Amino acid sequence: MNLQVVVTAAGQSRRMGGGNKMLVPLGGEPLLVRTLRVFQDHPRVAEVAVSAPAGQEEDYRSLFRRHGLDRVRRVVTGGAERQDSIFQALQALDPKSGGLVAVHDGARPLVSADLLDRLCEALEGWDGVVPGVPVKDTIKQVDEHGRVLKTLVRSELMAVQTPQVFRAEVLLEAYRQALSQGHLGTDDASLVEWSQGRVRVVPGDYRNLKVTTAEDLVLAERLLEEGVVGAP
Repeated sequence: MNLQVVVTAAGQSRRMGGGNKMLVPLGGEPLLVRTLRVFQDHPRVAEVAVSAPAGQEEDYRSLFRRHGLDRVRRVVTGGAERQDSIFQALQALDPKSGGLVAVHDGARPLVSADLLDRLCEALEGWDGVVPGVPVKDTIKQVDEHGRVLKTLVRSELMAVQTPQVFRAEVLLEAYRQALSQGHLGTDDASLVEWSQGRVRVVPGDYRNLKVTTAEDLVLAERLLEEGVVGAP
């Protein structure tokens, strides 16, 4: 079954000191280009839609043309919230192109083809599947004053990553319901869960990091230099 992909790349990069972190160099290419490589080269992927910051849509299209990313068929304007951006991109996809959809953070440039394969294969019998890694730190629930309310059981906690893969009709319906009821989820899986969908977690990859700060960018560069993940 063909896979359509939505890549979110419309954030404001506040924790990177401003500017558009999607365009910073990583391994000799813009970060967003490196993120998109795995989808460009993957045989399951039929098309990709990317959300862009308002006013940068044509800059993104030009970037993708220069780097030969012809599976990126749609560039949409991002909304006020991540959820708005993803819904816009989902609606832009060709409904005839496939029955599965993956949503991925543009700021996760070290995603592997193997992880994408495992997620698609694990979807059988479920509405959604997400990659997760065990948390390494003790997690405490606190109130607005910083008072500890509860120490959570670490063995029961997972840090969830992207890509998250869903049956396309299930994800779209979850988004439509959320929009009609004003519900804001924390990620795509949370919307499917909220709309009574069945979601499972499969092992992710600690190397599939999200570049949020300058330190994350340094670590991603190091992983590439050490050959821990593939390079074009």
